[in-house]
Amino acid sequence: MNRKFLITGAILGLLAVIIGAFGAHGLKPLLDEAASDSFETGAKYQMYHALLFLLIGGFRLEPFRFQKPIFFLLLFGVICFSGSIYLLATNNLTPIDFSGIALVTPLGGTLLIAGWTFLLLEFIKIKRK
Repeated sequence: MNRKFLITGAILGLLAVIIGAFGAHGLKPLLDEAASDSFETGAKYQMYHALLFLLIGGFRLEPFRFQKPIFFLLLFGVICFSGSIYLLATNNLTPIDFSGIALVTPLGGTLLIAGWTFLLLEFIKIKRK
């Protein structure tokens, strides 16, 4: 078991539930449908990756070569992707204009794709029994 992955997964999952509930109950009346859908997408992707962290942390894998890059790519990918979506979806509710961070969302998506790619490479190198 990998404690770092497990703790990060639990924190991301906890925050995804809290943020998702806040979006569904507290923000829904204040957001238009498109912004509400975007906010929900951010929470979903955060939860998907929280579950991925828990799965990786729960497996008894041999120490793998790309462990650090996978951890940081996925973590910063979630922060950039979901975090920017949360800010952009609620942009009309704050005095700060977050539209300038719109390019952070695809950057976060690219980091997530890279994390999944490194994970795939780790799985490919597992020897068959």
